[in-house]
Amino acid sequence: MPKALPILDISTPVCCTPVAAAPVSDEAALQVALRLKALADPVRIKLMSLLLTSSEGQETTGRLASAVGLTDATVSHHLGQLRNAGLVESERDGMSVNHRGNRDALSALCFVLDPRCC
Repeated sequence: MPKALPILDISTPVCCTPVAAAPVSDEAALQVALRLKALADPVRIKLMSLLLTSSEGQETTGRLASAVGLTDATVSHHLGQLRNAGLVESERDGMSVNHRGNRDALSALCFVLDPRCC
């Protein structure tokens, strides 16, 4: 059984000196690693892609589950891991939940890995 990711403070996207600029602190390395770990699954990459390319800017759990061919519960688990890492934002709307990709968090993660990429 894989270990669950610790809950991160997701009030702001990951922010630290780019790894190519200077050696990073243990805390900064942990923050980056946990976000990368949340993305290190093909289903989660596909979910991020679906969220970031959605014409409506958001998707429900049910639509995402249909798109990836998994149950709502499995997709909810994956979305929870992405949400804990600050990469997805979710909001309840009646009986459904709408999810959005957090572009700022993803851009910040890219910048921390290589400031020349963005």
